[in-house]
Amino acid sequence: MATKNAEAENAVQDIRRATRKIHSTEEKIRIVLAALLDEGIAQSVHFSWS
Repeated sequence: MATKNAEAENAVQDIRRATRKIHSTEEKIRIVLAALLDEGIAQSVHFSWS
């Protein structure tokens, strides 16, 4: 049973990786600057990109 659960979890993680949005460097800079100006981006995005 644990093996099937692990296989299912791996499949879900693979799908999430494949569908993740990829931001350009310019987009990341714009988002961080928006956060510095307090324009309301998610705090997790700000910390991961700054």
